[in-house]
Amino acid sequence: MIRAADQRDLPAILEITNDAILSGTALWTITPQTLADRHAWMMGRREAGFPVLVAEQDGAVRGFGSYGAFRPHDGYARTVEHSLYVHAQARRAGIGSALLAALVARAQEAGKHVMIGGIEAENHASIALHERAGFVRAAVLPQVGRKFERWLDLLFMYRML
Repeated sequence: MIRAADQRDLPAILEITNDAILSGTALWTITPQTLADRHAWMMGRREAGFPVLVAEQDGAVRGFGSYGAFRPHDGYARTVEHSLYVHAQARRAGIGSALLAALVARAQEAGKHVMIGGIEAENHASIALHERAGFVRAAVLPQVGRKFERWLDLLFMYRML
């Protein structure tokens, strides 16, 4: 079930976020988040009119996603950049696809024109997920990030809404 996130979901969102930080390259930071950080993030998204969604399975939050402004200038007002994360034990079970479809639908309902995803260029599972959802590869920015003592390439993918 995909639904709007609320305060009670923050501990699960925090757990998923920190796992992504500590064990993977989906988030290019090495500093774990706190519950206060995730609360501020959720409130900021809501105040800006952007959704925060969770995927719930058997009563547990198994993933979350959101989108926000792509760039701060007026010319980009109808372009959004999304992010989604799935609990390590729930991957490859359709949760990412369901979350991405729900984010696309919300963006379409909100009158957005383009959705962008920034993906670590070696994250083949995420790339395949996005391609199945109609996203197209646009550009690779080589070595623009660094984590785990190696340089990371950033792939931009987009979907016209």
